[in-house]
Amino acid sequence: MNTGSDRSAGAAVAPDETRAGRARQGRSERRLGSRAPHFVRSRRMLHLSWQVGVFVVGLAVVGLGVVLLPLPGPGWVVIFAGIGIWATEFVWAQLVLRWTKRKVTEAAQKALDPRVRRRNLILTSVGLLIAGGLAGIYLWKFGFVMPWTVGDQ
Repeated sequence: MNTGSDRSAGAAVAPDETRAGRARQGRSERRLGSRAPHFVRSRRMLHLSWQVGVFVVGLAVVGLGVVLLPLPGPGWVVIFAGIGIWATEFVWAQLVLRWTKRKVTEAAQKALDPRVRRRNLILTSVGLLIAGGLAGIYLWKFGFVMPWTVGDQ
């Protein structure tokens, strides 16, 4: 005969069995949700303050990354670092990082394809030949004169 405590104990075991099954299949995905320390999560106001702090710090890092995009610097890396900060606390950011990781991995695999590498090498060579030809025509016609001073002579 099942009592209420037996059912609750059985319900508590089921998610662990599911995780163990996933681990056996080789899918070692981290759980979604907050990674704040337990004492922070257990107090609602402290956890809310923690989340606001994480959001503000992540926003500052993402903002810095956006500023670095047109400037010389690792803009995209800084933006993804800010999203990584958000991902320590927010599920939506964790999902964005998973999607981004998957897409980057797919792009890297595609770039390693010999046909794609050959195509990229050919396109780069053709582009460099065209740019070199245009630079040669300019030098032949105008010499070593800057383009903005050509009409002044």
